[in-house]
Amino acid sequence: MTAETKPNADIEGLSYEEAREQLVGIVTRLETGGASLEESLALWERGEALAKRCEQWLEGARKRLAAARDQPAQAG
Repeated sequence: MTAETKPNADIEGLSYEEAREQLVGIVTRLETGGASLEESLALWERGEALAKRCEQWLEGARKRLAAARDQPAQAG
């Protein structure tokens, strides 16, 4: 599948902040209503993918913090 045919392919390149900002926008749009069923489903699917991307970033941060805590303290 190419990026053109794979929906939400752009999400992998987003920073945490970008993904979170888009996710907030989608939640707001879904809460306000007015979208067709098809559009709402597409928004929901993108929101799920964005939430997953945010979780990936957070998990990476947790691992980095755990690794930093496990390193011996350096004398200053």
